[in-house]
Amino acid sequence: MVSANRLELLQIADAVAREKLIDRELVLEAMEDSLGKAARSRYGAEYDIRAFIDRKSGEIKMSRALEVVDEVENHFTEISVEEARLKNPEAEVGTFITEPLPPMDFGRIAAQTAKQVIVQKVRDAERERQFEEFKDRVGEIINGIVKRVEYGNVIVDLGRGEGIIRRDQLIPREAYRVGDRIRAYVRDVRREARGPQIFLSRTAPEFMAKLFAMEVPEIYDGIIEIKAVARDPGSRAKIGVISYDNSIDPVGACVGMRGSRVQAVVNELQGEKIDIIPWNQDAATFIVNALQPAEVTKVVMDEDAQRIEVVVPDEQLSQAIGRRGQNVRLASQLTGWDIDIMTEAEESERRQQEFNERTAMFMETLNVDEMVAQLLVSEGFTSLEEVAYVELEELTVIDGFDEDTAEELQARARESLEEANQKALEEARGLGAEDALIEFEGLTPQMVLALAKEGITDLGEFAKCADWELAGGYTTIDGKRVKDDGILERFDVSLEEAQYLVMKARVELGIVDPADLEPAEVEVEEGAEEAPAPVSEADALFGGEGATTR
Repeated sequence: MVSANRLELLQIADAVAREKLIDRELVLEAMEDSLGKAARSRYGAEYDIRAFIDRKSGEIKMSRALEVVDEVENHFTEISVEEARLKNPEAEVGTFITEPLPPMDFGRIAAQTAKQVIVQKVRDAERERQFEEFKDRVGEIINGIVKRVEYGNVIVDLGRGEGIIRRDQLIPREAYRVGDRIRAYVRDVRREARGPQIFLSRTAPEFMAKLFAMEVPEIYDGIIEIKAVARDPGSRAKIGVISYDNSIDPVGACVGMRGSRVQAVVNELQGEKIDIIPWNQDAATFIVNALQPAEVTKVVMDEDAQRIEVVVPDEQLSQAIGRRGQNVRLASQLTGWDIDIMTEAEESERRQQEFNERTAMFMETLNVDEMVAQLLVSEGFTSLEEVAYVELEELTVIDGFDEDTAEELQARARESLEEANQKALEEARGLGAEDALIEFEGLTPQMVLALAKEGITDLGEFAKCADWELAGGYTTIDGKRVKDDGILERFDVSLEEAQYLVMKARVELGIVDPADLEPAEVEVEEGAEEAPAPVSEADALFGGEGATTR
């Protein structure tokens, strides 16, 4: 006959498992663990006492466990192989021998200990279940009810768990009261000491993208894709969309009939104005689209710096920048490019200044009058090197320039360059530049002087340079691209040229074996269309073709 108490134990385990939505076996294991700890407080903490609850009858059995070892060090928890085999002939080192214990009456303290262990184990199991349930929901939109508001943070009841929307993840001027329904984006789920933390957001760009996917069937079906989102939460947003079906207009589909689809998203985001922009693979076209409603007359791109200069009509400047810079800031976030905006008047003034500076440079170095210098600049000549070493025909095609004039200009340009080179070499030697560096093929006297000014005076020091130190580059710090100025950057030395010069110096000094520069043979797998570009060992070490540079 099974006693009422034993049946009640199983019923309690079933009830707890149902209420907390955890496995019944976990609850019973927690009970067994707690009973074992309670028994140790009665028999002695040094013993390894285990409890077992029969899954059908609810009967509790207690036993003392002893580990089988070669040499006994702890008589309370260990037993020698010889003694163990007297009780069980099949006992081996590492196995356990159990000795049944008589039934015991748990005292008040032992019962309290058991209860605490059960509560803790059940809570841990509940937390684990909660984490497992929500960890796969990161990136989804979730509905909940506001449970409480603490210091501006909103605690949301999600049914089987609690989420938190931090103050900075709430749309500005948005106020919630207890009991309000709320919709948010699951940004992150983390295991923490106090249990799993579910972080929600209403300001994340992904929240807007998910809302559009709910409202626009074409996005859900993959016909239209949201390529980029930039938000100023509660105020304005821009989204870039593309259609993979030529018959469907991505902007029109997202706006909907009489704006019904976009209005549903706007209402959820407390009236946030949304600009829907057609995405384009061409960065310049996409940036021009992103700056709508402002009109753009000209763009100048610097792809290395991910920077673009945009020229707008004078009367469009304020519209292009937007209130407190909002329009250009969102366009920059959307496209990933730094955008500089200038008016046509400012751009004209800058071009005129560059024209005057180059004209003055040619007048001084070539000893020519202003008209000749202006003609050279107008034809696109920007440096003495270009004048000195271009084909003669490129000068004779200029109105008023015959062959004699062109030859005279080239002679003066070369003479001026020679003087400048001699002066640079003298200054570089004065700074300690050694002959090996001065005579190194690929470095001009001006480059040697620039290196000497930075303390690089011999070939050994030059060979230690990184390519980005010479050619310049960009480093991403806190999500922003920061410019690294290169020593030889003003001489238009590219990263590839810098890599070549440094490797050449290392070979000359014997730091690198020339054999290492030979491309490694690459086997082509069967069925592959073509082999990847060969990468030499030196390229891998010092950054060559295919290597990552700063």
